[in-house]
This record gives sequence, structure tokens and C-alpha cells, in this order.
Amino acid sequence: MTKIGYARVSTIDQDFELQQERLKAEGCVIVRAEKVSGASREGRTELATVIEFLREGDELVVTRLDRLGRDTRDVLNIVHECEQRGAFVTILDPHVSTRGEMGQVILTVLGMVAQMERRFIKERQREGIDRAKSAGKYKGGTIRIDRQKIRDLAASGVGATAVAKAIGCSRMQVYRVLNGYES
Repeated sequence: MTKIGYARVSTIDQDFELQQERLKAEGCVIVRAEKVSGASREGRTELATVIEFLREGDELVVTRLDRLGRDTRDVLNIVHECEQRGAFVTILDPHVSTRGEMGQVILTVLGMVAQMERRFIKERQREGIDRAKSAGKYKGGTIRIDRQKIRDLAASGVGATAVAKAIGCSRMQVYRVLNGYES
């Protein structure tokens, strides 16, 4: 049985070092991490790698449920995929594992709460933006990645992986910029 940790933060300016340390302290032999939104599974290559790597008796460990995802269906699908491989999922805070029958029920409820929380956050954010716009104070979101630098590096022959590493973003973001999905 191998314990495999998965750490995730939503933006490139966040740090997942604390999650990684906690996962290692819990006995995770392998810890994979990525900086990508948990709103959906799209672009979450490290999570896909972890799930693919799981074998019978292995355990996927995350610090909190929202590190797995913020959509109940996604979380339950992830848990199901792990179980299909004969692996278990353990959430450290609060401590819940799919090893027991109650773990499934608790994970379902926690997943629903995480999804509700995400909706509330988005509603509060939208209300705040609307208030700031009406007060003439809204300037838009901050630019998180240097799109022109991505284009320049790629044009000079630097590969997507190296560009992502240099910029501090995911390869998926590099491809989106290069393919014109982000201007």
C-alpha cells in the first residue's frame, strides 16, 4: 500500500508548500501538486497522473476536500475512479476516509457543502464587483500571467513546458495563450 498525496492551489501567486509538508508528515511517499482551479477537472494533469498511478490498496490523501474539487459531482467521480482502482481516498481535515461505509456518506455531504460554498463565494464576489462598479472603483482583475512573455518565449523556440516553468503557470495556460483563447 502506497500513500500518494495531492496538493492544489487555485492561482499561481498561492503556495502549496504547507499542504505538501502536511502530506509528507502523514506518510505520503509521493506528493504531486499543481496550481489550477478546482472548479472543474479540466487542466488538472497532476490529479489525472495521481489517479492513473493508483493501484490496489493505495491511498490518495489530500489535506482538505476542496483540494480535490469544488463540484460535488467531480469529487464523487474522483472518489469513484479511485475505488475502481481498488484505492482509498483520505481527507485530513476533517479526517474522513472511504475505507468505511460512513466515509462515503460524509464525503458526499462535504462535497455538497464545498459546492455550495463555491456558489456563495461567487455570489459575494459578483455583489462586491457590482458595488465597486457603481462606485466607479472597479478596475478589473489583476493580470496574473505575462501573456506577451509567453508569446515571445514560444516564438524564440522555447517549449511549452519550459515556458510554463519560466512564467510560473501551467502548460494548459501556455497553450491557451498561444492558441488565442486568452488575449
